[in-house]
Amino acid sequence: MPEIEQGLTAAAVKAGKMSASEAPVKISFTPHLMPMSRGMLVTIYAALSPGATADDARAALAARYEGEAFVRVLPAGAVPHTRYVRGTNAAHIAVAPDRLPGRVILMCAIDNLVKGASGQALQNLNLMLGWGEGTGLEGAALFP
Repeated sequence: MPEIEQGLTAAAVKAGKMSASEAPVKISFTPHLMPMSRGMLVTIYAALSPGATADDARAALAARYEGEAFVRVLPAGAVPHTRYVRGTNAAHIAVAPDRLPGRVILMCAIDNLVKGASGQALQNLNLMLGWGEGTGLEGAALFP
């Protein structure tokens, strides 16, 4: 990261987009290498409210999703993996502090073939008809 930021700052100064006295360019970069047959892993960067921490954000998410059948907020230090949601209607969410102050990194893994539109449609149908929310969604996972 420091080398990328240094190079971008130098290029911005050379191009006249900023002066050498301005704060250096700061970027967020999260490479993902995932040998997987299906699923989605999302990485989101968000600004925290003044004085808030990543633990506060995790606690807020845990409180919001408490009791939800298919959403799991992972403990501090854990990251979601698509292999643990493959073939399910589950969403695993994790929160980590960003290296930049006042920011947080949110990650979520889902199986886009189940938790995607089809699983969401079935979950909504179950709720609309007063059936158990997980009806038809809690069977054995299929591969791939």
